Amino acid sequence: MRRSSMTLFSDPCSQYSHRVRIVLAEKGVTVEIEDIDPNNVTQEILEANPYGTLPTLVDRDLALYESKVVMEYLDERFPHPPLLPVYPVARAQSRLWVHRIENDWCTLVDAIIADPDSKKSEAKRKEFKESLIAVSDIFVEMPYFMSEEFTLVDCCLAPMLWRLPQLGIEIPSTRQTKPLMDYMERIFERPSFQESLTDLEREIRA
Repeated sequence: MRRSSMTLFSDPCSQYSHRVRIVLAEKGVTVEIEDIDPNNVTQEILEANPYGTLPTLVDRDLALYESKVVMEYLDERFPHPPLLPVYPVARAQSRLWVHRIENDWCTLVDAIIADPDSKKSEAKRKEFKESLIAVSDIFVEMPYFMSEEFTLVDCCLAPMLWRLPQLGIEIPSTRQTKPLMDYMERIFERPSFQESLTDLEREIRA
């Protein structure tokens, strides 16, 4: 599969496609974004990605899938602004944060979206909400997630926070949660974040 311009095959509702769109917007990459129904992927995508998953990125002869791989490729291919720290220790720590976010939080979000009305989802909703409130104070020291700069970790976290109304989660406005609320406002107001949103995603907070 070959395309003359970079193309992102993107699920317009998925947090995983959303995080890649944030990276593309942050980097100012010229890219063709094609919204795809994840239940009806095209033969072209299946030729590029044997799993038929989204997002799938095609850059000339190269086809990439798995959002973390795509994000890191884009960060290395377009180095400015950098979205991972320069130094190996800090870079590894950022990758660990992404891994933990995926294991601890993305799985909860996916489960709630898949079956929003089940009793299990109610428990997962409570767990996710309490977990977010518990980490709120990390934003007191630094403006972004464990960092002075906006990074790939924030690109992974932002789509989930944007989807809180869709998940049926409301973070109470208290002194404890104010740093988290300020963080959410800070990332949602970023031009790259606004640019990354699909029409369906905008409707979540319309």
